[in-house]
Order: sequence, then structure tokens, then C-alpha cells
Amino acid sequence: MVLDESQLNSEPVVEQSCWANMPPELLRDVIQRVEASESAWPSRKHVVACAAVCSSWREVTKELVRAPEQSGRLTFPVALKQPGPREDTVQCFIKRDRTTSTYQLFLGLPPSQENGKFLLAAQKFRRATSTDYIISLNQEDMSRGSSTYVGKLRSNFLGTKFTIYDSQPPQNGPVLSNRSSRRLTSKQLSYRAHAGSFNVAHIAYELNVLGTRGPRRMQCTLHGIPLSTMESVGSAPSPTEVTADSLERAHVPHSGVMSSSRSKAAVVDISTLDYDFASGLLAKDEPLVLKNKAPRWHEQLQCWCLNFRGRVTVASVKNFQLVASMESLPTSSQSDRDKVLLQFGKIGKDIFTMDYRYPLSAFQAFAICLSSFDTKLACE
Repeated sequence: MVLDESQLNSEPVVEQSCWANMPPELLRDVIQRVEASESAWPSRKHVVACAAVCSSWREVTKELVRAPEQSGRLTFPVALKQPGPREDTVQCFIKRDRTTSTYQLFLGLPPSQENGKFLLAAQKFRRATSTDYIISLNQEDMSRGSSTYVGKLRSNFLGTKFTIYDSQPPQNGPVLSNRSSRRLTSKQLSYRAHAGSFNVAHIAYELNVLGTRGPRRMQCTLHGIPLSTMESVGSAPSPTEVTADSLERAHVPHSGVMSSSRSKAAVVDISTLDYDFASGLLAKDEPLVLKNKAPRWHEQLQCWCLNFRGRVTVASVKNFQLVASMESLPTSSQSDRDKVLLQFGKIGKDIFTMDYRYPLSAFQAFAICLSSFDTKLACE
């Protein structure tokens, strides 16, 4: 039997799930009930399961699940790049494996009390003149070419200066070092198109060669977070997706990226960028600057002390609390200046707590804490 090909239907048959035909009002009511009842992991996995049913369920779930800034909950991977809650902190802990030079970030209390939800993993790679910490969503895949790659932390030779690179461009545009330039190199933009690395923060530890200044002193400049986010009406940049092509997300047309014969880095011509992107580059707000909260000397204990509110139990030079610098908030109240935005401390062998809040994200807080693990002979 021979059939006429012109009479055949060439369109592919798509199987439609029976759940996709649920009335929209009923669907929203079901997902709202699941979202309200499953507030913590591991039960919160049912909310993620709702988003995996079909496309209609996924859209409704994404619409109903609020960002961590409003809900204080981490549900989807994109929440790791979004700022934390304003009125509370997100409590996490970090496990270090010395044999493999890996670090794992979990949501929740330490494992001795409750099983935490895995969030991020990092692995340390030593190089001739620097050290890299590759950060990934998958603890089994630490490759920069993987779709689970979210960023990295790079240190200088002494381990006193660090740079945080994000796989996504900051929402307020790449960082400019020279606003008067019309043709900008990758170093000036802190951006490498082919690698998807965007410079979003710098961390500097003060040198303390004589050892007379007490504990470590650090300063973190967050280029991806404008200073205006600390105002009551301010809003921190919040991405809506985790993985996508770097050039497309930055809205940089391919005609604006030209290869250089003397360097592998890309050169971006700002005249070819769209108006919104270019204006965001040239009218960038000042970055937020964080400094570690100065500890006080305890005469009876003969040691430096900070109030970690019971979240840190072991004395360590790695322990710190970060607050907004006084220069960043000259007109704010004393309570705003004393508000701890990130704290990190040791609670056991290779176990550390990490608590962060708005405007930091889990990724930014994790990268800052990783910088504390490096040995810094010139800072202690």
C-alpha cells in the first residue's frame, strides 16, 4: 500500500496533559494553597513540583511565588541571585571539605539539628598568581562551561584582594572605569563576553604586617548594588532568570563586539548599544560599600568579641559581621548603620554559619564568605 505524502499531516503531534485543561481559577486556588502550606524545605519541593507539571502550571506558579525580599523563602534557583528579606535574615550554613577543597552552602540549621537544603557549591583552584573559587548550582559539575555555573571568586597572590564575577550582567549594567570613553575595552567594562564573567564586587583586606590592629579588617564594594538601594524607597537589582546567553542578556548586539588581534578579550563599542543599556552605563549610581563591624576587646576573656546572637560558638579569625559603611549612609540613623547585612562564623570543625539579608543575595553572600577561608598572613 502506497500513500500520497502530500496528504499526510506533517505537523508534530503534541501530547497535552489532562492537568493543563484545569480552569484557571481552580488552578490558582490549588497552587496558592500549596504555596501557603509548604513554607520550608523539604516540603517546599511540592511547590517546585507544581511548576513541573506543564507550561500553564509553571507560569501560574512563577507568578504566585514571591521573591525572597517579600517572602523570605528560597524556592527556585533564580532566588539565589535575588536580594534577601528586608526585615529578617536567611540562615544558612557552609560545610568545608579540606581534602577536595570544596565548600557547600545549605539553607537551614546545621546538620546536627536539621537537614538543610543544598543551595550552592564552590571549589578552590590554585593558580600561579591567583586562586579561583568556581561557584555552581551542581556540586558534581564545577566546570565554567556548564549551564550550572553561576560565578566565581578570584584572589590576588597574597590573598588580600578578591573580585566577584557573576555569570550574568548586573541589572544596572556593567561597571565603567572611564565614563568619557566611547570605545570601551573589556577591562574597562569589567566584562568578558566570551566567558560570561561580569565584575560585580571587590573585597579588600587591610594589611596588618605588625599585627597591632587586632582582627582582620575588610571592605566590600558592591558594584552591582547601587547605594540608593539602602533608602526606604530603594530597590535592589533582582534578576528574573539564572542562565541565558551573556550577550543577549546584556542587550549587546554582536556588531558591537569586535575581536582584538593583540588580546583574546572582547572590545565593545558603546555607540552600537541600545539607548537604555548605554544610559544605564553612563548614569550608574554609586556602589554600596560594606565594612566589617569592629569587635570590642573583652578584658575578662582576653579576646575580641562580637554579638552573633548565638549563631557562632567557636572563636576564629574568620568570623565577621558586615554593615554599611558610614560614608555610604551619612544621613542614616545609628540603628541603620548597626544593622548587620551579613555575618559569618565558625560553629564546629569545617562547619560555619552564614546569615544574610537585603540587599545581598545568597550568591553574593556566599562569595564574600569564601574570601574569609584564604590564609592571609599579611592581615592578621
